[in-house]
Amino acid sequence: MARQQSNQNDTPDELRDASRGVRLHKAMADAGVASRRESEALIAQGRVKVNGHVIQTMPAWVDPVNDKITVDGEHLKRKKKSTGWGNDKGASAGIHTGSAKTYIMVNKPRRVITTNDDPEGRKRVIDLIDIPIAARLYPVGRLDYESTGLILLTNDGELTNRLTHPSYEITKRYHVNVEGRLNEVDVEKLRKGMILAHRGKPGGAGPQLRHAAAAVVKILGHETDRSRGDRTALSITLKEGQNREVRRIMARLGHKVRKLERVAIGPVKLKGLATGQWRMLTSTEVNMLYKAAGMKRKTGKR
Repeated sequence: MARQQSNQNDTPDELRDASRGVRLHKAMADAGVASRRESEALIAQGRVKVNGHVIQTMPAWVDPVNDKITVDGEHLKRKKKSTGWGNDKGASAGIHTGSAKTYIMVNKPRRVITTNDDPEGRKRVIDLIDIPIAARLYPVGRLDYESTGLILLTNDGELTNRLTHPSYEITKRYHVNVEGRLNEVDVEKLRKGMILAHRGKPGGAGPQLRHAAAAVVKILGHETDRSRGDRTALSITLKEGQNREVRRIMARLGHKVRKLERVAIGPVKLKGLATGQWRMLTSTEVNMLYKAAGMKRKTGKR
């Protein structure tokens, strides 16, 4: 029995032939399952099957037309007339998660998580979306549990990768309200930056040190309240967002963040949405994101 299980998890020889199709993680990304990097992680976790075989070793090549691919038991199949890949649920609703890409803006409330999988069962951003393909949309970047504001959801894996990878330097702008009164000396410290410990991958070499700095910092105003004391409102723009970076650098300066809202990702601004609401991005907004990411958008299939 143990030997049978081992054989089942080995990549079949036929899937090692590069001439038969495309790499499995690329096919998954094209289907809108996740980005290529995230698809590789799903494969490594044993959550992907091809023609009944659990695939956990790479590379593996698949035939997008004829192979039967499942992710967590859900089938992906080629649409008629080569219109792209999609899941069966989306197809039944006339919405495809393959070549017809979907782009959504959400105004995230507090105490909602941005990841799609949560063992604790907390409310997710994806739960705010009520269209059939919501389960196959993935967030562009993250916002922590207590933060609010702009989250983009899409099944466009390549665009997601470019918007989140540090080398493309796509800016993210935040409105931040902190305890205390900041002055220009503090602002200059934020611009120069500081060293923060970055948690490494499980089983890796341990925490890494990274430089964290704000690309743009503006003081929007001060207020004083007898019960709350001084408050400072800031606009902070980052090019590379580390985990809870704004909160951590403000804590290093001795100022606790009371409110943090993301108001822009690259050229796309949060507008026209109340907290907890969502809408489709306009074609103009999608084009702006593609341009910022250095990509050329294919039109004609929406």
